[in-house]
Amino acid sequence: MLSQDELKTLVGQAALQYVIPGEIVGVGTGSTVNKFIDALATMKDRIPGAVSSSEASTQRLQSLGIRVFDANEVGELAVYIDGADEIDGRGCMIKGGGAALTREKIVAAQARRFVCIADESKRVEVLGRYPLPVEVIPMATQRLVRQFASLGGQARVRLKDGQPLVTDNGQHILDVTGLQIPDPLAFESEVNQWPGVVTVGVFAHQRAQVCLLGTASGVRTLGF
Repeated sequence: MLSQDELKTLVGQAALQYVIPGEIVGVGTGSTVNKFIDALATMKDRIPGAVSSSEASTQRLQSLGIRVFDANEVGELAVYIDGADEIDGRGCMIKGGGAALTREKIVAAQARRFVCIADESKRVEVLGRYPLPVEVIPMATQRLVRQFASLGGQARVRLKDGQPLVTDNGQHILDVTGLQIPDPLAFESEVNQWPGVVTVGVFAHQRAQVCLLGTASGVRTLGF
């Protein structure tokens, strides 16, 4: 049996087939994406560089000699490659475990194709098993906690070293448990309208078109 780390390595390497030589690639954030970044370094001389969704990914890309462009410097991206905390049978995802959901959604919206890379533990029938990350403006925190409670969810501020985690955008994260999300598109649209929400970690408007799923028998390619 392959370990979870080995499965992440497999899908990270498999994602190279979606990178188009000569074009800038969109790069996500997280432990699975780190495996992709390591693999991407093997073809860095065949791409101009990348647009990154987080400071952490930017540092890793640059340390491997891959140029990182500001999103405003480039137009449409051919592909965005990122992981997921959960993915359902339609390519809708929960993302934001690495606190980069806002920038991830921005880069995903800039790309023609979203390729999700994940191990099989992330595949679910209905979103909601994993805590839902929501990036929020701090002054709205307690009101948003109450709004999620009205939906049956329990929202808690994500902490780091005993203090609220601060995102790359200077905001806080609520992690919401106790929700089931059978209609991700409607849920995302609703929560996006709540004052104080910067980004909800449901990716339905920017869903994946392809998922490379690491399984015990190798990489499965799911199309949506």
